[in-house]
Amino acid sequence: MDLTGKLLIAMPGMGDTRFEHSVVYLCSHSENGAMGLIVNKCAGDVNFGELLKQLKIEPVTEETKARPIHFGGPVETSRGFVLHSTDYDANLHSMKVDQSFSMTATLDILEDIAAGKGPAQALMLLGYAGWGPGQLEGEIADNGWLTTDASAELVFSEDDAHKWEAALHTLGVDPLSLSGSAGHA
Repeated sequence: MDLTGKLLIAMPGMGDTRFEHSVVYLCSHSENGAMGLIVNKCAGDVNFGELLKQLKIEPVTEETKARPIHFGGPVETSRGFVLHSTDYDANLHSMKVDQSFSMTATLDILEDIAAGKGPAQALMLLGYAGWGPGQLEGEIADNGWLTTDASAELVFSEDDAHKWEAALHTLGVDPLSLSGSAGHA
């Protein structure tokens, strides 16, 4: 099972509050483990303008400065990632995940976004979610996650508060019908 390019949707009662109501885009998944980015949680009071100021990069517009920074996950929370549309390639430093999504973790993409030359769609994130070999499969088997196809409309939507419900709706699931307790047939 390769879930690269899919979305994980946290089930109620999964037990880890860091992932409560999370939607995670899986950048990679193999027998060696998995790596993903939470796409629906802002990283507190940090915005792109503050990050650019720390990096001594001058943004072109006020709108650029106001872009939010997302909490990508609990691993390496000081490390930055940009999940973006495939129309941008950072001098061979971008990892193309699938036809719709790429990920870049180098400074040049931040400089290009600040200059108005970045990808058409992008999320800036701090940290990532990681799983060791077989760990994610076990969590899915224990009803911790649902999986669905990723869409740029859902991932890059500005409405973080409703991404979890929107992801569930792609599966035809009403969030009110979910239970926090798991069962196996």
